[in-house]
Amino acid sequence: MAKAEKLVVEVVAAHNLMPKDGQGSSSAFVEVEFEHQKRRTRARPKDLNPVWNERLVFPIADPDDLPYRAIDVGVYNDRPGSGADGGSPHSRNFLGKVRVPASGVPGPGEEVVPQLFTLEKRSLFSHIRGEITLKLYRIYSGDVVVNNKSKPEKQQAKVYVRARGGGSDDHVGRVWFDLAEVPRRAPPDSTLAPQWYSMEDRRGQRGGAEVMVAVWFGTQADEAFAEAWHSKAAGVHGNGPLGSIKSKVYVAPKLWYLRVAVIEAQDLFPMDKGPLPMGRFPSSLCFLVLSVEDRVSPGRDEILGRLVVPISAIERRWDWKPVVSRWFGLDRATGGANVAGSNANRFGSRRVHLRLSLDGGYHVLDEATAYSSDLQPTAKQLWKPCVGVLELGVLGATGLIPMKARDGRGATADAYCVAKYGQKWIRTRTIVDSVCPRWNEQYTWEVFDPCTVITVGVFDNCHVDKPASANTTVAVRDNCIGKVRIRLSTLETDRVYTHAYPLLMLHPSGVKKMGELHLAVRFCCGNAGNMFHAYARPLLPKMHYAEPLLVRQVESLRFQATNVVAARLGRAEPPLGKEVVEYMLDHRSHLWSMRRSKANFARLVGVLSGPIAIVRWFELVRSWQRPVHSCLAVFTFLVFVTMPELILPTAFLAMAFTGLWRYRVRPRHPPHMEMRLSHADAATADELDEEFDTFPSSRGDVVRFRYDRLRSIAGRLQTVVGDIATQGERMQGLLSWRDPRATLMFSIACVVAAVIAYSIPMKVMIGFWGLYAMRPPRFRSRMPSRLMNFFRRLPSRADILL
Repeated sequence: MAKAEKLVVEVVAAHNLMPKDGQGSSSAFVEVEFEHQKRRTRARPKDLNPVWNERLVFPIADPDDLPYRAIDVGVYNDRPGSGADGGSPHSRNFLGKVRVPASGVPGPGEEVVPQLFTLEKRSLFSHIRGEITLKLYRIYSGDVVVNNKSKPEKQQAKVYVRARGGGSDDHVGRVWFDLAEVPRRAPPDSTLAPQWYSMEDRRGQRGGAEVMVAVWFGTQADEAFAEAWHSKAAGVHGNGPLGSIKSKVYVAPKLWYLRVAVIEAQDLFPMDKGPLPMGRFPSSLCFLVLSVEDRVSPGRDEILGRLVVPISAIERRWDWKPVVSRWFGLDRATGGANVAGSNANRFGSRRVHLRLSLDGGYHVLDEATAYSSDLQPTAKQLWKPCVGVLELGVLGATGLIPMKARDGRGATADAYCVAKYGQKWIRTRTIVDSVCPRWNEQYTWEVFDPCTVITVGVFDNCHVDKPASANTTVAVRDNCIGKVRIRLSTLETDRVYTHAYPLLMLHPSGVKKMGELHLAVRFCCGNAGNMFHAYARPLLPKMHYAEPLLVRQVESLRFQATNVVAARLGRAEPPLGKEVVEYMLDHRSHLWSMRRSKANFARLVGVLSGPIAIVRWFELVRSWQRPVHSCLAVFTFLVFVTMPELILPTAFLAMAFTGLWRYRVRPRHPPHMEMRLSHADAATADELDEEFDTFPSSRGDVVRFRYDRLRSIAGRLQTVVGDIATQGERMQGLLSWRDPRATLMFSIACVVAAVIAYSIPMKVMIGFWGLYAMRPPRFRSRMPSRLMNFFRRLPSRADILL
């Protein structure tokens, strides 16, 4: 039988509270509600930065319901009653609230870290500020909640020295340190010098053995942080595995677009033939490897010349002004290629006219534009001012699916995180042998555009178990656990978001929840003017609009950029695998997927739900099922017809008030990966197998079935496109005299309509048309209108198709 659990909410402290007592201070206390149970702390009088360190314990009815529960934390100012007899009960002022999902609370035995939450408003007009620090965790009912300071094992750090290969009796000695006496160090303080400490043997007696150790409390800014190991990584040996568990900050290479414009060529002729006429090539190609060849026969080409131009000799440009073109001589195809400008192997007067440039005005896309993390051009001279700073705290993960089985320790995982924003990639240290790892690492990025996305992925390190003598030619691939995308524009400025994000992974067998990732995110705005101005700027640099690239060029260049980034990061130390880079950049997003197509169609239906609702409302008005609503609609229509100057102001005010009304129900948390929106829960086995198939396909036995299914879908699309084209051709046929009687009738009707429109005021015509459209059903016929009958009889070119 499972043990009963309790929820512990440790209220640590609050910071920068709003004064509410009329004297510039507050007497704050905290009230916590969980499953209709309320607990409160003592009030701290006259303190805007109170410290409580009190624990509130709640019994949990059903631990399986925790993912659907929330913890409500409210901060109040304790205000004594002002009755005449002095005995009236105390009242309170609201200072802020926090709602924490119970799904991310660590379980019994897991590591507990304090979390900082920004206090939220209760209503639109509340004046709230400040943060509150909480510790949330679960314990078993039989456990006793005590202060951490009373646990001696938590207040000591022990260092054991053992002899390598010494067998079972390899203990040399140990030395322990009282954590209360360990000094703290933060840069730019100088490093602590190591000292000699006498070690104890197994019996606790100090002998002659000593060990030189330096111990201190540091931060992530410490120089030793990059080389430090986690305590669970003591069993990892070998230079390769040890290097793969360390944290690292990577900088992606700066990529340029190389533009080659082939203008013309002179004196191109084969070795044994006469001269050929001059050739001209007017097209401008990007990122192209060019060779001058002669088609001797079908399937056989003969190289006429070769040219090598150093990248450093190519002119760089920042705008759309063309660079100066140059003539380059061609080298012999049989000998070694020479650098442009040298005379060796140069023959005849063969030369080619080129316009070469390195375009720094473009942003080299290595990820999809829909969730790109960087939109700046390559040339730093064109960068816009920074609008803020993004702070990311990678706290930990809970409930990870075991990815491997290790001898003697069962199924486990060696997880690490990778975050990508802009050109800066970060990798946390690997936590060995843990399905609930705790990283507690913090990183920052400069933000130049708030409409960008940060991607955080979790991976299982498969290099830890790789022996040092293993064959290095065999590639070891890390397993993907899941990823999270957070769009910065969905975050409120200067607010700390501490939430647990589900890690969903799509497998050939279906979608699976791999665990939860705990992140703390804050977007700090440095200049509000620059940030608001960024919303009015073009999404991409100006070169993308002055000289736009074709869609097929963008996809091809993105594929090449991804390969370059993966190759460069793969040569770093520790290397970032190609599978990691491709997963973070969503390398396969452009491939066909039936599941993704259904998801996009559902998104389109959701977008069109608004206009569809308006059409249904209009049909409801026309049906007069609710006479009061229909009368109000007719009255409003007549008001707008008589006073049309009220139409636009009313529409804008309605949208403004709708936005203000929805402020109270605005999203409070960043969105996460949704299973139903992605149609991952409804995808069939064959659709998933097709999505994970290689390109070109390696499933020859089922390709015929999938091709027939695609033909069926394409056939329905073909019919819809044909119907749309038919309606357009009927519109063109009104004046084409393809049907002489129809064109004559339409021309006479246009003359009559012109006379009527000239003689009758426009307000009267619009009012008459609206009243006619909204007339009650008893005055309408169920048959189609005469205009619709006339339109459907017009000819189209569908009858002359084969």
